[in-house]
Amino acid sequence: MGLFDLLKGQLIDVIEWTDSSTNTMVYRFDDGGKEIMMGAQLTVRESQVAVFVNEGRIADVFQPGRYELSTQNMPIMTALKSWKYGFNSPFKSEVYFVNTRQFLDLKWGTSNPVMMRDKDFGMIRLRAFGIYSFRVADPVTFLKEVFGTSALFTVEGVEGQIKRTIVSSLSDVLAQSNIPALDLAANYVELSAQALQLIAPRIAPLGLKLESFVIENVSLPQEVEEAMDRRTSMGVVGDMGKYTQFQAAEALRDSANNEGGMAGMGAGMAAAMAMGNVMSSAMNQSQQQPAAPQAAQAACTSCGTGIPAGSKFCPECGAKQGAAPCVSCGQPIDAGVKFCPECGAKQG
Repeated sequence: MGLFDLLKGQLIDVIEWTDSSTNTMVYRFDDGGKEIMMGAQLTVRESQVAVFVNEGRIADVFQPGRYELSTQNMPIMTALKSWKYGFNSPFKSEVYFVNTRQFLDLKWGTSNPVMMRDKDFGMIRLRAFGIYSFRVADPVTFLKEVFGTSALFTVEGVEGQIKRTIVSSLSDVLAQSNIPALDLAANYVELSAQALQLIAPRIAPLGLKLESFVIENVSLPQEVEEAMDRRTSMGVVGDMGKYTQFQAAEALRDSANNEGGMAGMGAGMAAAMAMGNVMSSAMNQSQQQPAAPQAAQAACTSCGTGIPAGSKFCPECGAKQGAAPCVSCGQPIDAGVKFCPECGAKQG
């Protein structure tokens, strides 16, 4: 092997990275202790960014594309190395490939209940879970704030931080939404959008961008679910007569399974029917309209037939009402008359 071949074997002329995993965020190029030669070919694929670090300091950043390394396309490295007049020399540098694609279908959940004040149930505890996705938006910031100098960095390195940020923000989202606990299931899309707007700025200082956030389920406490079931049951009762029949059928089934036999069955049927009758009567009474009061009745002063009170003449015999018989001749005379117009006898 000649001297030229020996020197060439100590230089790197191709720099690239292909990722076969689904969770690698940053990969440090393995130079094997060799130096990078000027004129080396750098290939940065889509969803990648290449970052050159010289003596612990971030130098040049390369977006997707194919590059031939030279002083023209490495201005920061040229300044750090004090290369002048286009002097091309092999150099030692660390090259990091940052994966900028979206990391999808990452799961989050509340390990502890989230407190929420509800207008119907007061303070309640909720549990929730769902999925989210994110990407590296600022590779330089991510290397400075999160990655450091490791040879490999995966999603698991930031997943815990993002999940805790999500859970701590979720209580704020639920409080600001003012959505009743009974209506949460109908507003998952709205809540997810609000949570995305609140959480995204909190992870941006890490160089990360939250691309999507989805709430799949919010679990209510058991006592709230039982209250919802009772309310639903009252809504589907409907016809009280059918409800009574249903109660009787349920009593028959339960009693048949008990040791009491027919005696227990009879008692169960009686109780179910009594309960149904009480509920049915209460509902019927509340639905009945009050009957109109009947007009007062009075007897005709002549024939004794019942007539409406206050009538001036009897509809049966035609006798004038309000008159009294004369104390002498018996002829009817108006009330308050002192002498009978028929016989002249003094009245009263």
